[in-house]
Amino acid sequence: MTETTPATDTADADRRDVIVVGIGGMGSASAYHLADRGLDVLGFERHNIPHSQGSSHGYTRIIRLAYYEHPSYVPLLRAAYDEWADLADETGADLLHQTGSLAVGPPDSDIFEGARRTCREHGLDHDVLSGGELNERFPGYDVPDEYRAVFQPQGGFLVPEDCITAHVEGAFARGAEIHARTKVRDWTALDDGGVRVKVERRGTTEVHEADSLVVAAGAWTGKLLPELAPVLEPERQVLGWFQPEERARFSPDTFPVFSMRCDDGEYIYGFPVHRVPGFKIGKYNHRRETVDPDEMEREPTPTDEAILREYTESYFDGADGPTTRLETCLFTNSPDERFVIDTHPEHPQVAVAGGFSGHGFKFSSVVGDILADLVVEGETDHPIEQFAIDRFDNLNVS
Repeated sequence: MTETTPATDTADADRRDVIVVGIGGMGSASAYHLADRGLDVLGFERHNIPHSQGSSHGYTRIIRLAYYEHPSYVPLLRAAYDEWADLADETGADLLHQTGSLAVGPPDSDIFEGARRTCREHGLDHDVLSGGELNERFPGYDVPDEYRAVFQPQGGFLVPEDCITAHVEGAFARGAEIHARTKVRDWTALDDGGVRVKVERRGTTEVHEADSLVVAAGAWTGKLLPELAPVLEPERQVLGWFQPEERARFSPDTFPVFSMRCDDGEYIYGFPVHRVPGFKIGKYNHRRETVDPDEMEREPTPTDEAILREYTESYFDGADGPTTRLETCLFTNSPDERFVIDTHPEHPQVAVAGGFSGHGFKFSSVVGDILADLVVEGETDHPIEQFAIDRFDNLNVS
């Protein structure tokens, strides 16, 4: 556990209102919302801003309202859509591209039934398509006729690098101070209710203090909060881009983003061509490789490519051309694949966001607002009960 330390040592700078650790999807949004509320924000990111070492890169991230995981996510999704629209209006950046979304699988699959249930419960516009109807409507697809799909027109993709940049620039404009290439070594809780954070920057060690701390460090969260490590499992993920024979079939105007349950029981997901010259595909829990994010194999292998190419050949018409890009990223999985968004059970001045299990980036705009609520008010009106830390019974926290 993190020790409590008397507030007697002199820090390298004046005490701040809040320190944010990790300036990826969640941390950048947190810094933005905290600064927007007038707090003195200091942020640290161990890599570049933005970067490709974690979970918030790859040029496209799915956003969808037809949430097959559970209908309870929809209120947060609606709030996230609103926040993304506000950020786009402020910056003038094209952050969200609406293509529609597809949830595809056998008729009795959780992905099809779950998406249809969510649409019905929340009154979302949607179409139910057979596999044949899907292939005819969107010719890039070539799924079995017996498959079923839910098409929801408000789905699409976010550009994660642009989203992070917009949040960071907005935080800068509101007075935040954010440092990239700065590694947070450890932190301690102070007797007076604040925190002390030790970092390495430009070859030197610095110590900073703040009233509150936000930890949004992705796959590194378990290293900073070892008491949560048992429920925050980093996993290596690989994405592939393949040149289609007919690009027009895979443009954002003709190819919705998708999530699919396949005949072998595995899940795949993908995107139209955007920025990178190729159709993009990933397989959830790619090779089920639990990793240390500091030591994982970063270079994609021929085996990684073969896995993605096999699904591309099986379910998409003419998408299996030359490889144009392969890239690794990271999931941080919780045991139930639900998020962890809460204050620390022993240190209420510490807010935590992690365990997004491969489906969190779309929520980052509203997660930033939630983390600001937890710092300022100690609670939030957003529905986050299902993301509480105390739902786990194998943690050494009180």
